[in-house]
Amino acid sequence: MHTKDSTAPALKNNRFVKVIECPRDAMQGWKHQIPTAVKVDYINALLRVGFDTLDFGSFVSPKAIPQMADTEAVLAGLHRPIHDTRLLAIIANRRGAEEACSHPEVGYLGYPFSVSETFQLQNTGATIAESLERVFDIHYLAKQSDKQLVVYLSMAFGNPYGDAYSKDIVYHWAQKLAHMGITSISLADTVGLASPSDIFHLTKHVVDALPEMEIGVHLHSRPGEVSEKVAAALDAGSRRIDGAIGGFGGCPMAQDELVGNLDTSDIVSYLHAHGYETHINGEALDEARAFAGTIFV
Repeated sequence: MHTKDSTAPALKNNRFVKVIECPRDAMQGWKHQIPTAVKVDYINALLRVGFDTLDFGSFVSPKAIPQMADTEAVLAGLHRPIHDTRLLAIIANRRGAEEACSHPEVGYLGYPFSVSETFQLQNTGATIAESLERVFDIHYLAKQSDKQLVVYLSMAFGNPYGDAYSKDIVYHWAQKLAHMGITSISLADTVGLASPSDIFHLTKHVVDALPEMEIGVHLHSRPGEVSEKVAAALDAGSRRIDGAIGGFGGCPMAQDELVGNLDTSDIVSYLHAHGYETHINGEALDEARAFAGTIFV
């Protein structure tokens, strides 16, 4: 187990929270193909809000995710951020990582690493062991390209397949990633199973055990449960929270159309009401939300 040292990040001990906006997650399963020009305009609107990071697209097989087939074209149309917003692209293998690394505008690569063997095979066509090798390879590639790899621990709060699960299993893989030099992971409630109590106890377990790592959360939720889930993550020490305007997106395996991403507006409202700091421009967020209402209809 790692121990805290003087170089450990101070994020967990202050009032600043990184808000990660995920238009890629909102768009990728949308039933109608969204025109490239519309995606460009929407993401440019999001770049004016002041998010820490935009999970804007993915370099994966267009057969697997048709909605993301134009990620490179979208990237070409984006304006340089007014703020320090960085762009994150999801990748699932070395080929995708190489493509993402060829673009200097991309600051982060995101790899979905599942603690469920069944889901890992379905999602990336690789076993957990094979995915660990991919992470090692992609992490090295990212460093060579002056980018950072963020690993999403999917099915971190349970899975619908009957695969073995416990918070110790999640910690086991988080610890392995830490030993490989990964500095940022996000605990993902892929199918919306987690209660606020689940979120608090798992997140605190990992935060306390790996204090040198940035531990984020990517949660799915029904409307009305966002504040409780955000509060649980914050109380556990996480200072990185993913959301999507309008709560769109989420995982189709949840089998509940009301289970989507945490609504970013609810996240930001909770943070500001409880004295947390962000770089969010409220007026720009409202404008982006109105724009989203013309896309996700």
